Amino acid sequence: MIRRAVALTALLSACVLPASAQSVRSLGDYRDWSAYSAVEGAGSVCFAMSKPKDVSPMPDGFTAAYLYITHRPAESVRNEVNLVAGFTFAPDTPATLTISGVSYDLFTEGDAAWLLDPARNGDLAGSMRAGSILTVEGTTDKGIRVVETFSLSGATAASRAIESC
Repeated sequence: MIRRAVALTALLSACVLPASAQSVRSLGDYRDWSAYSAVEGAGSVCFAMSKPKDVSPMPDGFTAAYLYITHRPAESVRNEVNLVAGFTFAPDTPATLTISGVSYDLFTEGDAAWLLDPARNGDLAGSMRAGSILTVEGTTDKGIRVVETFSLSGATAASRAIESC
């Protein structure tokens, strides 16, 4: 699972680099979210993504951060939520995602995080469509507690755009 997640993270990261974006097709921009489709070895991948509105405190060496909702139909994966934090998480340290007072535990690996219980991906995606703000709280490899805040404005429309995948 980790290998597949790392490969997906690499593919998703490629969509933000102009030179690599040739195989990624934009499905549209929806306020604070964008939707894309791509083809990888296992088949099509569709995803919606957003950047944080706030990162506090900004860790040293911070790079770009993105939150994704991904569909990989060939693997029967829908609504997989993934975070690329923009910093390296402390090893073996979980993170917490919160929407409207409901928290979801995340496991971390390097600079990425996923739901600890993948069976909750559908519930989380629904909460994202219904909510307005999402926060992720995690600890950097330097021991600093960081909170990333994402707007959910446009998440519903972006999710609808990737439904046909």
